[in-house]
Amino acid sequence: MNSLRVRTGVLGLALLTGLTAPMTTSTATAADAPAGPTVEERRLDGAAPQEILRRSGFDTAAPDLARALDRAHSYAQARRAVVREGTRLWRSAVDRAQGRAPAAGDLSRDDDRPLYWARLGMTRELRSWDAGFGLSDGQRARLLDELERTSRGQTAIRYPHGRGMKRVLVTGFDPFTLDRDIRISNPSGAVALALDGTVIETADGPARIETAVFPVRWRDFTEGTVERALRPHLPEVDLFTTVSQGRVGRFDIERTNGAWRGGFGDNENTGRAETVPVTDPASQPQWTSTTLPYAEIVAAETGRFPVYDNTGVTEIPAGGAEAVFRPEGPTPGSTARAGGGGDYLSNEIAYRATLLRDRLGLHETLPGGHVHTPVLQFGPGNASEITDPEFVRNRLDIIGQTRSIVTVAVSATERTRD
Repeated sequence: MNSLRVRTGVLGLALLTGLTAPMTTSTATAADAPAGPTVEERRLDGAAPQEILRRSGFDTAAPDLARALDRAHSYAQARRAVVREGTRLWRSAVDRAQGRAPAAGDLSRDDDRPLYWARLGMTRELRSWDAGFGLSDGQRARLLDELERTSRGQTAIRYPHGRGMKRVLVTGFDPFTLDRDIRISNPSGAVALALDGTVIETADGPARIETAVFPVRWRDFTEGTVERALRPHLPEVDLFTTVSQGRVGRFDIERTNGAWRGGFGDNENTGRAETVPVTDPASQPQWTSTTLPYAEIVAAETGRFPVYDNTGVTEIPAGGAEAVFRPEGPTPGSTARAGGGGDYLSNEIAYRATLLRDRLGLHETLPGGHVHTPVLQFGPGNASEITDPEFVRNRLDIIGQTRSIVTVAVSATERTRD
């Protein structure tokens, strides 16, 4: 997702730029008044989201949570219900995508949208829940956080013990730019559901893939959701890649990530231009780099879409005042205005993940970076239906090619180490 590319007419590429106030952590004991729905949650009542939920069988998730909350008579009971239902939603979405669960409805199993809209139904229920005990603002916020993390797979990342199985971590995103077209699906989210818990056979043996999905919201990134989810796992994996939707008709392996948010609106319709906020900003670099084996990935036959080593960035040169595009990457002392993946949340997750890698001292040993998928497009003439055969074919091809890219990356990394 790349807001620079959005300005050139390719909205599907951008990862938005916005910032809202941090989530409250009040510990007040008085019962709080239920809050109204968020911007994201208000979209849920549209015809397309309701059809997606109905045709996937995920329209029961929010009512199930509501019933579980009604049986809770304490914060501890409510927390157990939220963790159980959030975890069940993630597992149901993965099982559906991978063909393990009976298909409820006729929507294609590879579709990521039921998970997104079902989660919003659940957060809306929880946000408006009138608990029969003294639920504080801070407790409700913590319950919402538990629901977000469990239903995104962030708490379910598990790798087998022992040697012989390599470990790979892949992340995806929610759909976004929904005010432009509420039917939108995000192929990176579909990739996460399709690959979670799967084993790929590489030239150097099997590799287990674990995945998680992240929101398209600046607020969550400011609050450290990426670092909290990835920090426990980066030291134990053999390779990681963040994934998002990029340009039409192509994959990009992003060489360089920039420390800048460009101001494009997120799923909460917020956005402002600023330096990516991180801990210890005094040591914050303007640029981070991929350590994925990009040359080998680009050279391999991975699928029908071309794959590019994307080296360009936009910078303010040292001593300069105006932003300029540099096709070969940043120059010494420059200030970031867009990484190869732009100045939206796709660039930011890549920046945060690779900065975390470097701050953990893993730059020389852990391959990691960002993969931009092609934009997922509907078939010609489809201006209203929530799916069509070309839409499904494109998504399946993107999923398959991403799996192949990961396989090549793991194999190439092992050969380099040898």
